[in-house]
Amino acid sequence: MKTNFTGTGVAMVTPFKEDKSVDYNAFAKLIDFLIDGDVEFLLVMGTTAESATLSFDEKNEILNFAKKQIAGRVPIMYGLGGNDTADVIDKIKKTDLSGINGILSVAPYYNKPNQEGLYQHFAAIAIASPVQVVLYNVPGRTVVNILPQTVLRLANDFENIVAIKEACGSVDQIMELIRIKPKDFTVLSGDDGLTLPLIATGVEGVISVIANAFPKQWSDMVRYAKNYQFDKAKPIHYRYLQTISNMFAEGNPAGAKAYLSQMQIIENHLRLPMIPVSDKLLTNIISDLQNK
Repeated sequence: MKTNFTGTGVAMVTPFKEDKSVDYNAFAKLIDFLIDGDVEFLLVMGTTAESATLSFDEKNEILNFAKKQIAGRVPIMYGLGGNDTADVIDKIKKTDLSGINGILSVAPYYNKPNQEGLYQHFAAIAIASPVQVVLYNVPGRTVVNILPQTVLRLANDFENIVAIKEACGSVDQIMELIRIKPKDFTVLSGDDGLTLPLIATGVEGVISVIANAFPKQWSDMVRYAKNYQFDKAKPIHYRYLQTISNMFAEGNPAGAKAYLSQMQIIENHLRLPMIPVSDKLLTNIISDLQNK
């Protein structure tokens, strides 16, 4: 089963008002801005959405709003994972996934399962999910690493496990996965800064943070790279390398929200434990935007 999650996807921020409630007017503005920027798909409730600080009811409200606002214009991926397998399955059953093309499910964090535990966790999710499943490997956050052989086993055993967002940080590991993966299984970059070189190895796109603020530029870069037009892709990559550094310097999505607020798309509010960027970093961000 080939996924339609290729090219540039955006891990969307969740805009908040000053009282930390969801700012749906700003969310609609962001969604339209991203689609007008020619991105290929949108991720609702990724890490960048501050999903860890949103209740189950809030997530459902946000998802339902996003489906109406997106209105079929691009595919939708929905973040639905956790470190309690039974709870994830329960949430899958209780979430209206109509109109959703697939779920992104992060490796279970904190528990530190071994490879067999990871396999059984994702196997149970695949059996329960009525839509495509995209694995999310991000050892820097979860402390566990889904190894290529485990990904291969899952891809071969479950037709609806169709892709992985790879943020392991190891180009060697990602290349090994690309070498052994089934033909129709898709590997996506989970690191904006590595996306260009990873596409050269066989990665088919990115789930991006920088594209929140620069959707047209980043999706153009990805399309050029996928078409082997590296002479056009490289200048964009290097032009935005410092921007990526700014976005992650004091935590995600603090940097992305600082850029978007300066662009007057959202207000610069986060939920604790995340806080806005420092004045020093904000000065750098304002300077970066002026030079763009």
